[in-house]
Amino acid sequence: MSLAGRVALITGAGRGIGRAIAIRLAREGATVAVNALHTENASQTAQEITALGFPALAVPGDVSVSDNVSDIVAAVTDKYGRLDILVNNAGITCDQTLARMSDKQWEDILAVNLRSVFLCCRAAIRPMLKNKWGRMINLSSVTGLAGNTGQTNYAATKAGIIGFTRSLAREVGAHGITVNALAPGFIKTDLTARLSEKQRQASLSQIPVGFLGEVDDVAAACAFLASEETRYITGHVLTVDGGMTCY
Repeated sequence: MSLAGRVALITGAGRGIGRAIAIRLAREGATVAVNALHTENASQTAQEITALGFPALAVPGDVSVSDNVSDIVAAVTDKYGRLDILVNNAGITCDQTLARMSDKQWEDILAVNLRSVFLCCRAAIRPMLKNKWGRMINLSSVTGLAGNTGQTNYAATKAGIIGFTRSLAREVGAHGITVNALAPGFIKTDLTARLSEKQRQASLSQIPVGFLGEVDDVAAACAFLASEETRYITGHVLTVDGGMTCY
């Protein structure tokens, strides 16, 4: 699955799944642009990649803001002359039951999780159309497929990403651009580390393989979707959930 010669932009890559994806794509040969909200987080991941001997560029900024996204994509294309792979990973949670959910808890989630996907895909389309090749990979979630108590806001964004992905795939498929979604299940991250033992066991009971996934499991799936080998796969939602949604 060599990505040699390709340039990739990964949002929310300062830690967790995004960081793992950035490192994996670099190992596969891509030149990686690392986005995170805070400069120090983007720089840290970029430095980790360069320490491994691969090229990387830190492009910090809030991807829920249109002008920021334009600047980020311009920074990548100005330096490398192209943008081939976009991974929309940036996201947040703000759990609350609907009866207690504030307007801000709803609007913040939509901005970071869903508007950022729209903004980044829109900005990335032009350089991909120019080269008649592109891979857009949007991070959804099993919550967007099955729902979850206390996460109506989060589930709405992740389900929205799936509809957005399938619609955009229809728009750009004839131009050599594929658009797919990844839907991780329970993955070992800072978020799942906060689970109590009771919550952890309840989660495990829903997973046929019997264990939580690793960030590298998601990164491997992302590398596959970013490759040339997936030229005939578009508008697809690939679950990385240990079988959680197969019931």
